[in-house]
Amino acid sequence: MRVFLERQEPHIAIITIDNPEKLNAMSRGMMQDLGDLWDELSNDETRCIIITGSGNRAFCVGADITGDLDASPELSKIVNHALLKTDIYRKPIIGAVNGDCVGGGIELLLPTDIRVATPMARFGLPEVKWSIYPFGGATIKLVQQIGHIHAMDLLMTGRLITAIEAKKLGLINDIVRDRSVIDWALEKAHLIATNSPSAVQAVKTQISSTIAEHTLSRENLDQVLGDQVRAHPNFKEGVTAFLEKRTPKY
Repeated sequence: MRVFLERQEPHIAIITIDNPEKLNAMSRGMMQDLGDLWDELSNDETRCIIITGSGNRAFCVGADITGDLDASPELSKIVNHALLKTDIYRKPIIGAVNGDCVGGGIELLLPTDIRVATPMARFGLPEVKWSIYPFGGATIKLVQQIGHIHAMDLLMTGRLITAIEAKKLGLINDIVRDRSVIDWALEKAHLIATNSPSAVQAVKTQISSTIAEHTLSRENLDQVLGDQVRAHPNFKEGVTAFLEKRTPKY
């Protein structure tokens, strides 16, 4: 399991979340590596970044909760940076959703600027089913991007939606059936990369800073709420039920 970087040409980079056996769930180490890649690409000549998952089953299903479940402020910083939760990021990012995009996978998709998915991709935030608080930005950014009623539907029911419904809600731009999501993303990335990088990055910086400012103002509350949920007995039952593949009893 790893996060790796490919370069199709000098100005376009592709980040791949590679843990297909676990539907591209990310360990803490993978999140650290992803954060390091964001830093590297922010400071080089890259003009557009594509992020995708390995295989054809999942884009990402968030954190690997079979591993370390510590959520200290120090580890929260690693997770937040991997998800660009409050970062003012100046490079445009395209999300190429090659399969299920669930939980933290949605929170990894939210900082992307343009999104495409396969017809079989599903989207959702099932955290509440397992007594987990979605503190990677979904409680703030999802409302901004698809509106209050649609965001609350996903956040409070935990249901999964199809790519068709995700497109109707404005969560993704397009669904591709006749080629790969990477081909679609590369075509879009080429259009972006031929434009003035200073102008493109100025636009991205302004929008990113507005989102980051709004999210950062609620960061302390996110930490408090996340800690409260984790401290409740429901958390142990939810995680145990998830690992045992059964319905939790609250």
